[in-house]
Amino acid sequence: MGAIRGACGMCELEFHNLLSPIISTIFTGSALVLKSSEQTAFSLSYFASIAQHALHSNSHSSQLIQALVCWPQTAAYLTSHLGISHLLFIGSRPVAQAVALSASRPLTPLCLELGGKDPAILLDSISPSTLERAVIPILLKGIFTSSGQNCIGIERIIATPRVYRRLVPLLASRVRALHPGDPLAPSSSSGNIGAMISASRFPTLTSLVQSAVSSGAELLAGGLPYFCPSSPKGHYFTPTLLANVNSSMAIANEELFAPIALVFPASSVQHAIELANSTPYALGASVFAAPSDPDIQKVVHEVRAGMVSINDFGTYYATGLPFGGRGGSGYGRFGGEEGLRGICNLKAVCKDSDWARRLGIRTKIPASDCYFLLLN
Repeated sequence: MGAIRGACGMCELEFHNLLSPIISTIFTGSALVLKSSEQTAFSLSYFASIAQHALHSNSHSSQLIQALVCWPQTAAYLTSHLGISHLLFIGSRPVAQAVALSASRPLTPLCLELGGKDPAILLDSISPSTLERAVIPILLKGIFTSSGQNCIGIERIIATPRVYRRLVPLLASRVRALHPGDPLAPSSSSGNIGAMISASRFPTLTSLVQSAVSSGAELLAGGLPYFCPSSPKGHYFTPTLLANVNSSMAIANEELFAPIALVFPASSVQHAIELANSTPYALGASVFAAPSDPDIQKVVHEVRAGMVSINDFGTYYATGLPFGGRGGSGYGRFGGEEGLRGICNLKAVCKDSDWARRLGIRTKIPASDCYFLLLN
């Protein structure tokens, strides 16, 4: 590309979401300006300095990577700047709309990754032993990693009838065993669910949980903020499990970005797919079933998502694959060959091949009097 690229947003998985655009941008021969959320200013500067030192150690200019810390209202200067050749934004839909509007002035191309409401669909062909031994640990990882602050984390578990009855009590006991707190504290007071980046959404989260319960959901664990004596300045939310959730509830349609698990009963495989597709989001999805279950492919083909994992969670672990969603989860891809192509300016070139020239063969432009014959 040989230009300057901008990467904005990123208040979660900071190292991954910074390193990915750094690598791809440098590989295309371009420079990069990084602007993260103002809430992650320290980690932005720290991780950018690692990349800058790596460039310097290999006799390249560390100035190829610039970290920018500013308030949101100042970011428009970056997103509308004529010197930026491409923008990657990772964040919320309302902010993305402002970024897209700003970038539309100089017609800067965009890649938008706007989070999700990722479903994990569980089918009845899962054996009881597989459910307890393999599937539930994956669900817990997908939901509660980084205290739920993961754009591609699992937010909705959709289970067909037989597996739903087995799943709910097993999952409830595991979620109740989770304890918020500082994982670096002494073992007597440490927790296994860390703090969130901010407490600003706690009133909204609490309200959404209470509204769901009022509409018929079953609150089986958590539901409230948590004060941690060993980490009094931390922003903790109790690991939460809601069962019997349906798509009409507000909590089923809003990205939570929190340690909250929602379990939906589905009457059939088709109903499970309809529930999975019932939100505007379409980032990632998972399907769990016996490997021989033919309905796996039905789910993969019909679920609306940019990425799907079969009997696992998170395609981003396969870093050679393109990452991105569709619909309310954004557009464009980063990562993989597709991501590299997305930040390159493709150019079509036409010439006679070398072997043809050696044989004296070359393309001839028709004489001017031939054009009339060609057109008629």
